[in-house]
Amino acid sequence: MKSQNISSNIKTSTLLGCHVSAAGGFYKAIESAEELGATCIQFFGASPRQWFAKMPSPEDVEKYKDHLKKSSVQAVYLHAAYLANLASPSDETYAKSIKNLSEHLAIATMIGANGLIFHMGSGGKEITREEAIKKIILGMKEVLKNVPGTTQLIMENSAGGGQKLGNTAKELGEIFHAVGSPRVKVCFDTAHAFEAGAITAYDPPTIKKTFDEWDEYIGLENIVTIHTNDSKTACNSNHDRHENLGEGHIGIDGFRALAAEKRLHHASWILEVPGFDNNGSDLKNMAILKDCFSAT
Repeated sequence: MKSQNISSNIKTSTLLGCHVSAAGGFYKAIESAEELGATCIQFFGASPRQWFAKMPSPEDVEKYKDHLKKSSVQAVYLHAAYLANLASPSDETYAKSIKNLSEHLAIATMIGANGLIFHMGSGGKEITREEAIKKIILGMKEVLKNVPGTTQLIMENSAGGGQKLGNTAKELGEIFHAVGSPRVKVCFDTAHAFEAGAITAYDPPTIKKTFDEWDEYIGLENIVTIHTNDSKTACNSNHDRHENLGEGHIGIDGFRALAAEKRLHHASWILEVPGFDNNGSDLKNMAILKDCFSAT
């Protein structure tokens, strides 16, 4: 049975959802989405902590598609493995990263997902930032070549710690335009942007100024997902620590102000929070997110 909306006064066509588990079969992700009242979801198509990516069986894909067709879910995104690092100075790690990302993108293509969201990685101190960017560009082109189709390859902004790439709109824009594929899109993570100092506060003037900049370098239409996370750490900390909505340094008012930025309403807003019971995305976080849109 489909769950009822948590807030009855929501008047938005914006897709709101969360990261869910697909343990036991991809169709389980759809079941979880229905229980949480989500209209968009994200899950791992294969283990995020292994180089080997197990392909789903035809039966699993068919069952998933059947559940999806009967659900309220309108957009599905997969998240790539954490191990992948297209900026790695190690030839072995670089090659394994391209192979692993290609496999995860292939899974996303198999199930008809909108796209695969990935962290671009870090070149560390062994290579310059410019060299690392060149590796990312070449690696992304190779992944897209390996997996033809229309499924998107989505760059996620970073918190900037450990020399991680993609912590500014300018840097993401450089990579975006250099790859030059209509399949390349961007995921804006609210916590990462705050932790990287890419946005210093989520108030209306700062939000407008920030997204004017992102529009200039990337084009807001190319931001297809918003990872909607509060931050456990302060602005410009460079420490990637997600928090439940309203429990961190961004705060409820910050998310209400962000929800009022109508230029982002085309994107899928996806929670990646610890959960108030530390079991991941939950009804309470979904209710808070929906309530942020009640006045938009």
